[in-house]
Amino acid sequence: MDPVEDTLRRLREAFNAGRTRPAEFRVEQLKGLSRFLQDNRQLLKDALAQDLHKDALSQGAEDPGIQVGAWGWGGLQQRLTISPMPQITQLDSTFIRKEPYGLVLIIAPWNYPVNLILVPLVGAIAAGNCVVLKPSEISKSTEKVLVTLLPQYLDKSCFAVVLGGPQETGQLLKHKFDYIFFTGSPHVGKIVMTAATKHLTPVTLELGGKNPCYVDDNCDPQTVANRVAFFRYFNTGQTCVAPDYILCSPEMQERLLPALQSAITRFYGDDPQSSPNLGRIINQKHFKRLQGLLGCGRVAIGGQSDESDRYIAPTVLVDVQETEPVMQEEIFGPILPLVTVRSLDEAIDFINRREKPLALYAFSNSKSPVLLTLVIFEIGSHIY
Repeated sequence: MDPVEDTLRRLREAFNAGRTRPAEFRVEQLKGLSRFLQDNRQLLKDALAQDLHKDALSQGAEDPGIQVGAWGWGGLQQRLTISPMPQITQLDSTFIRKEPYGLVLIIAPWNYPVNLILVPLVGAIAAGNCVVLKPSEISKSTEKVLVTLLPQYLDKSCFAVVLGGPQETGQLLKHKFDYIFFTGSPHVGKIVMTAATKHLTPVTLELGGKNPCYVDDNCDPQTVANRVAFFRYFNTGQTCVAPDYILCSPEMQERLLPALQSAITRFYGDDPQSSPNLGRIINQKHFKRLQGLLGCGRVAIGGQSDESDRYIAPTVLVDVQETEPVMQEEIFGPILPLVTVRSLDEAIDFINRREKPLALYAFSNSKSPVLLTLVIFEIGSHIY
């Protein structure tokens, strides 16, 4: 028998009975979620440190900052209509009724294992849904805290945390949900969407991608280096919206390299491995994958690795070819390739030959219409 079947039936019965509908119930659940964070803040910090060696700054990015105030709750809303109305509807009145979806599945990733499970949970609770939470099995310490303690702060008839790896998640997806919220890789996102189509279940897929960073020649290289290095190596590069590679002219590359070295030293010291501000790769599998990418192009900065510590130094690669593995997949680690282009048009062509990114970054002191077009039409142009 499917081990989650009874859980899903219990939650659906609670929703159908209207248990989550009252605003007072929703507020109480949100307050419980806030208490969970307050009471277990140190446990969560310790778990994040064990899973990803997260420092105080990146741990702070995990806190969803739940504030329960005087909110307006959904009900009936009068709808504006076009006049004159068609004859067939002239005797009708129209309105919008806001309703919760029902039973929601939230599948969270390992790179921000607290924030990216609790933020969608806040919205699901506020809207009046019952929720099944599936934390990542890869961030094991955080998963343990969530499954052990979070249910103590929420109504168990309406909310549940389930465990398992890819096989168990595949079984879970065979069930009918009324909404699925998934954060993770495009590969798994396709699996989730395929499963959702069998039940015509609406989905939100927040996926990754190779996010370009274009640097114009008229920029101050140190300003660019400080900003790019901070975000590229934050959480050890394991952030879906981090800049994945830089596009710049050969001349700007020569100016950027010493600036990037200076920024890395400023943020992580002369020995980044001993820095409390640099995290670690999540597991051996991802470490091996990233270690293989260090062989692409030529290492200009960093390149050191320590498998026993899951440590990869903040690294910059140059002389990278389009066809190399580091340019074929989202890096998701502390490696930054620099790719040279001769013009903005060439940079745009380079970006457009690839899958749409989740984000794009452009540094320039120019107000060129072409550059503005790049920013307007490429940033977030295909958010999954």
